[in-house]
Formats: sequence, C-alpha cells, structure tokens
Amino acid sequence: QVQLVESGGELVQAGGSLRLSCAASGRTFTSYAMGWFRQAPGKEREFVAVSSSSGAYTVYADSVKGRFTISRDNAKNTVYLQMNSLKPEDTANYYCAGSKYYTRDQTRFTSWGQGTQVTVSS
Repeated sequence: QVQLVESGGELVQAGGSLRLSCAASGRTFTSYAMGWFRQAPGKEREFVAVSSSSGAYTVYADSVKGRFTISRDNAKNTVYLQMNSLKPEDTANYYCAGSKYYTRDQTRFTSWGQGTQVTVSS
C-alpha cells in the first residue's frame, strides 16, 4: 500500500479555481490507479475522477466533467486535481485514494488520505 497526504483545499469563491495535490510515499505508487473522491456534509462519499497508473487514461463523474482535470507526476509520486469553474455544490472534503484496479468503485481502493476541505462560497 501507499501512504497518501492531500493538500490544497481552501475557501474559494464560485467561479474560482483550486489545485489539490496528493503526495504518496512508497515505491509502488506507479503501479496504482489513483482516484479522487469527495464527501459533502450529510452525504455519502462519491467518485470524482480516476487516473490509470500511467496517467494515460482518466474517467470523470458527470458532475465535474469539463471542469476538473486529474493528472499525476510519477516522478514526484504525486497526483493532482485541477478544479476550475467551481460551484457551491463542489463544497466537500476531498480524498485521494489508490487502487490496484483502474476503477471508479471506491470499494476497490485500499489506500486513502485524510482528506482536504474545499469550500466554495456563492
């Protein structure tokens, strides 16, 4: 497994942008698909985006498609989530996670970070 630490969450106005980072430790990072998930207060955690281990393939939730971009730098053991045109409904705690499978199924993700809070004001 890999250990994951997210950063970059903060308060931002609607229409603004943020970039989240997730730093991984461990030599197996390059073999993991990496995903971003989010959980808003009172709601279940939901899928946001996933990147294959190489970064060549990505999948997005419909709610963020065209606004968010997942990317990774395997030389730096880091995965990013660029978030543009933010909306109040994007407010949530954002988690990065690692999986040996390229999937949006969060039950297949075995390594999780502690989360970083994103708050979008209207």
